[in-house]
Amino acid sequence: MGEREPQFLDVGGRKIAVLSAPADTLGKTGLFWLPGFRSDMVSTKAAALAEYARGRYAMTRFDYSGHGQSGGAFEDATIGDWLDEAEAVFRAETRGPQVVVGSSMGGYIALLLLRRLLAEVPGEAARIKGLVLIAPAFDMTETLMWRAFSIEQQEQLLAQGYYLRPSEYGEPYKITRALIKEGRDHLIAGYPFDPGRRVHVLQGLLDDAVPAGHTRTLKGVLTGGHLTIEEVADGDHRLSREQDVARLLQVVGDMAG
Repeated sequence: MGEREPQFLDVGGRKIAVLSAPADTLGKTGLFWLPGFRSDMVSTKAAALAEYARGRYAMTRFDYSGHGQSGGAFEDATIGDWLDEAEAVFRAETRGPQVVVGSSMGGYIALLLLRRLLAEVPGEAARIKGLVLIAPAFDMTETLMWRAFSIEQQEQLLAQGYYLRPSEYGEPYKITRALIKEGRDHLIAGYPFDPGRRVHVLQGLLDDAVPAGHTRTLKGVLTGGHLTIEEVADGDHRLSREQDVARLLQVVGDMAG
C-alpha cells in the first residue's frame, strides 16, 4: 500500500490535511512527522523521511492549520491549536509504536505532545518509542520571539495586535499578540519532566534561529538520562544538506529498530 492522497481531519472546525503511508503489517513501527513553523509536510526532510520509510515503516505527516494544504489562517492560530492538531492526528491516524520526528517548532510540539499524553492519556504515550528532534524550538514564542524583540517591536505588537517579522525566505509575516500570549500556557523551561524514552536531538552549531545554547538548556528540562544532543559543527538551522539528511535517517532507523 502506498501513500494516499491527502485526507482531511476536522480538528476544532479546522480542516487538517494528512498524508498517511501505512505499513505492510499491523503493529509495525510508524514514523510521525511534525513540521516546523511556516513549513509543511512536503519539505525536503519530510520527503526524504517518507521515501526512507517506504516499505520499512508506516509514516504519518500533516500540515498545521494555516500551513500547507490545511485550512485556516496562519495569523489566527496559536501553539495550543497546533498542539491540539498534532494530538488529534496522532490518535486518529497512527497505530502501534511510533517514533516522533520534529523539526524546529515541530520539535517543540513533539515535546509538548509527549508531556500531555504522559499526563492525560498514558496508554497513548506508551506508543511513542522515542523522539528525534532537529533544532527543537521549545518555548519559541517567549524565548526566541518576545524576549528577542526590541522594546519598539514589543510595543508595536501590543498596540496593533501583531508585529510584521521580516523573513529571509519571503514576505514578512505576522507574529500576533495572541500567539505570544497563548504560548505562555505551553512553556517547558522551568517545568522539568521525565520523557521516559530516548530523545535524540540534532543541532547545528551555525544555527542562528535556534541557537545551540538554547538547545543545551534542555538538559535541565528533560530528566531521567534519556537525552542525547548531537551537535553538527558546520550545520545550520535547517540541517537539510545531503549529509544532514543521511544522519537524520540513521538516527530515526536506529530508534525505530
